[in-house]
Amino acid sequence: MRIRPRRHIAVRPLRRALSAGVVLVLAVPAYGCRPEVTPPGAPTAWPADQARHWQWQWQLTGPLDPAVDATVFLLDPVGTTSAQTADLRSRDRRLICQVYVGSVRSADPDASRLPDVVRGAAGRRPDSRWLDVRAWDTLEPVLADRFRLCRGKGFGAVALADADGYASPTGFPLDFDDQLLFNRRLAELARSLSLSPGLINDVPQVAALAPDFDFAVNEECVRLNQCAKLLPFTDAGKPVFHVEYTGSTDDFCVTTVGYGFASIRKDRTLDAPRQPCPLP
Repeated sequence: MRIRPRRHIAVRPLRRALSAGVVLVLAVPAYGCRPEVTPPGAPTAWPADQARHWQWQWQLTGPLDPAVDATVFLLDPVGTTSAQTADLRSRDRRLICQVYVGSVRSADPDASRLPDVVRGAAGRRPDSRWLDVRAWDTLEPVLADRFRLCRGKGFGAVALADADGYASPTGFPLDFDDQLLFNRRLAELARSLSLSPGLINDVPQVAALAPDFDFAVNEECVRLNQCAKLLPFTDAGKPVFHVEYTGSTDDFCVTTVGYGFASIRKDRTLDAPRQPCPLP
């Protein structure tokens, strides 16, 4: 009986290996050309040497405009999709989500988790109620999940809104120290979830809270004559993202850029259009 030699056993595996090698060689340069993006699990970094050189955008309403010439975007975590944050991150943008920590609206997805006992007087937003910030055990699980939503959508930082209820008629006997403790707890909670914490307004507490937060967001410090009170942030090399709703950039930019703020002019609706101050 004649035995035929088995001559082509390794041909197909060899071809597969060569094809895979070609694909790998071609893929590596393309991957290497992609911009380096902060991974989703890391908090946003704010290098001190760049504190005076950020350009930012604050948009909470209207279709998101990803083409705005800004390196920092402050957005609504509920209305912003994961695809949108992924697109912005691919452009190496730093993303901050705005979370209301001191108030709740009946339309909020998690409103049913907050009992009536922690809801007080009408808040700043339509159909909102101030929260009793002394009730940490009740509020913390809800706020932690709000922060987790930010983290899950690819944000690396969180800005705390309505974090100054003690200065308003909330329906609760809140004082300066109650708010201070609450805000510090929130900063610690944000860090535990790999988010960089930022403070919106709450100007009277800035001197006490600047060491606990990585950045500040301020509305109308020029009109209200409060800009100097934000210097604990800039003096520490931390960014201050500032907006004015009235006046001309020709008028207020001289003041705020001198303080080292990243300043813009916007409508109160906080839709896409913006007028930035020039960088120093």
